[in-house]
Amino acid sequence: MKFSPQRLSPPRSRQRRSALPGIHGVARLDRHTSHLIPRLRSGDIAILDHLDLDRSTAQALVDADVAAVLNAAPMISGRYPNLGPDVLLQAGVPVFDTFGGGIFSRVCDGAQVRVDDGELFLGDDRVAMGRLVDAEVVRTEMESARSGLRAQLESFTHNSTEFLRREQDLLLHGRGVPRTVTDLTDRPVVVVVRGHEWESELAGIKAFIREQDPVLIGVDDGADALRAAGHTPDIVVAHVADEELPSLEVLTRARDVVALVERGAAHSVIERFERSGVKPLRFETGATTEDAALILADAGGASLIVGVGMHATLDEFLDRSRSGLPSTYLTRLKVGPRLVDAAAVPRLYDGQVRPRHLLAVTLAGLVALAAAIGVTPVGQEWAGAATPVVADAIDRLIELVQGLKRP
Repeated sequence: MKFSPQRLSPPRSRQRRSALPGIHGVARLDRHTSHLIPRLRSGDIAILDHLDLDRSTAQALVDADVAAVLNAAPMISGRYPNLGPDVLLQAGVPVFDTFGGGIFSRVCDGAQVRVDDGELFLGDDRVAMGRLVDAEVVRTEMESARSGLRAQLESFTHNSTEFLRREQDLLLHGRGVPRTVTDLTDRPVVVVVRGHEWESELAGIKAFIREQDPVLIGVDDGADALRAAGHTPDIVVAHVADEELPSLEVLTRARDVVALVERGAAHSVIERFERSGVKPLRFETGATTEDAALILADAGGASLIVGVGMHATLDEFLDRSRSGLPSTYLTRLKVGPRLVDAAAVPRLYDGQVRPRHLLAVTLAGLVALAAAIGVTPVGQEWAGAATPVVADAIDRLIELVQGLKRP
């Protein structure tokens, strides 16, 4: 079916629209998902063009509380097993895809639309058709995607080699890492990325942060996440190309702001920071901001690096941006001995004082008290009087134990 390329305006009758079946909402659309997400409001219908929706983007859509997600491209192309669609379904967000690029010429941003069984309506007019992506579709296509990983891994190996060639001075020798005012030497460091389950992971290491006083590094909007959780980032790492920088309050309060730029970039690329009264440290690298933060902590001599909101499993690792895979892989190899996933920290350290700890302290105190009394004349008199009684009790205990050993 062919549709007219003209943009259609929203219908006039609100009462009639609400009586029709399907999901109703305001259409918010943009071909660049990173531009779309900041504009979303609760109840909006997000229309995007995002091949192989990744997990972090899907989580951002869930956090925006959208009523439905419509994708012009396939949610799962089969190139690799991406996790985004499952995140949306688990959160109860209706998902539709394969509407085609023409949807952007048929719907105005801000129009009232309705989605019913994969059909997109403006009033009574059907303007686009897509496919409902349910749990069965995701399961089937994810199985198919996993079977095609061999070709992706071969491509990944080649890209990793190229990345290492370009970044060998940084990865192998630490050259080009900016020197921060914040001292990282022999201190634990917590790197926060606003990724999947970052809130629960950050809450889980609350005792660790309170008692160990680690250096806090916020990556992109992870810096705002730290601030929202009641912490002040010591270091903020942000990419100059990002549409949305961390808030001005966070940038000005941080001791160090590190601006990630492409190698050879002009000084003017950091003017956005300088206009805000912030003088950032330039970090020239092709690594992602998340990986640059890990490299920064490692080069600074951190004793331990705790990653919050990062990708820990193989599926999550493969779900990253294709261009960021080599960066993540090689960075994890470099900092591996120091890096701990935040989800594991509560199992290893919870900061609680257990009864056995109190008992040990009490016994140590009693021993110290007895030793102090024992060197006094009164203590020596007590010890002399108690010696026969103690010796007799020990003899009886030995006899009892020996009796238990006899057949």
